[in-house]
Amino acid sequence: MSRELHSPTGRRRFLKGAAGALTVPAAAGLLGTLAQPAHAADTNLPDFAPVPTAAVGPTPNADGYHVGRIDGHLYWVTDSYYQAMFLTTTHGVVLVDAPPTIGHNLQRAINDITRANGRPSKVTHLVYSHSHADHIGAAGLFGDDTIRIAHHETARLLARANDPNRPLPTLTFRDKHRLRIGGETLDLAYHGPNHSPDNIFIHAPEYDTLMLVDVLYPGWVPFKSLAVSQDIPAWIQAQHIAMDYPWNTFVGGHLGRLGTRTDGTLQIQYMNDLDASTRNAITTVDPTPYFAKYGAQGNSWAIFKTFLDAVADTAATPIAAKYTGILAAADVFTHDNAWTLLESLRIDTGILGPFGNHP
Repeated sequence: MSRELHSPTGRRRFLKGAAGALTVPAAAGLLGTLAQPAHAADTNLPDFAPVPTAAVGPTPNADGYHVGRIDGHLYWVTDSYYQAMFLTTTHGVVLVDAPPTIGHNLQRAINDITRANGRPSKVTHLVYSHSHADHIGAAGLFGDDTIRIAHHETARLLARANDPNRPLPTLTFRDKHRLRIGGETLDLAYHGPNHSPDNIFIHAPEYDTLMLVDVLYPGWVPFKSLAVSQDIPAWIQAQHIAMDYPWNTFVGGHLGRLGTRTDGTLQIQYMNDLDASTRNAITTVDPTPYFAKYGAQGNSWAIFKTFLDAVADTAATPIAAKYTGILAAADVFTHDNAWTLLESLRIDTGILGPFGNHP
């Protein structure tokens, strides 16, 4: 039996309006709250650079989703915040991820396609890219007879979470798993931790498509703090592993459009530039004022905060300027991304700046 996601009254109506707002090519228009009546306090919200037209995906329909063919029997669905991918087969549908913001629109999108191509609409298999609730929190909407496939670490994390909206996988693997059903194939692979300890690569070889969630963000800078990733060096390496796969179409799990190889190359360039700028900033920002003021007060955390914030600002400023108009939201998250990269350089790489070995 499928489950209902509990949500506030009118949520579906709200998301329809929010999806409409996403057709406006401006960062302010990305906020779902703009679908609601404006209030005087809204005038205090910051302004951001316009979203480049190239970063904007298809317009969602009246129900708040867009579904389209990638190639052959492989499709994708988005609400302009999140993405899922699915294969229609002669035996049923293989769905990859179930983001709750898309929710019941997942089945609606599948029905749209299967009505047209004559294949069964039942989701027989559900692949989890990783355990995070924002990507699989609608998994409970599908029947208990659905075969759920995930990495073995995903099973451990979901058992700990004990979330009824994220049922435990029924089939797990450690390194690789080839799913063959109804004349279709998906190759699942684990290349170690990156964004999360369990994040996997999903490759559709017949359709030259790779899905990898929370690693590459086509047309956009990475989400805040390098996607809140748990292993920054491995997350950076995962971008290169993704580019080693043979693909022409990329599904990143977020935002409103598919990716190309040019998008992957551009994000790697952004990260290389941010890395170089951050390494330079930690050696050139003078720590003296921060130690002098806050050291006299005995406030060690204030020293760390103000100095590291200054380094992140120094590192981020030229990179945000360079990529504004090229990658969407370069002015929104580059400071946070620089701060997180700085911490990784300190604790993972040993580039400690003024917190290194005492002379």
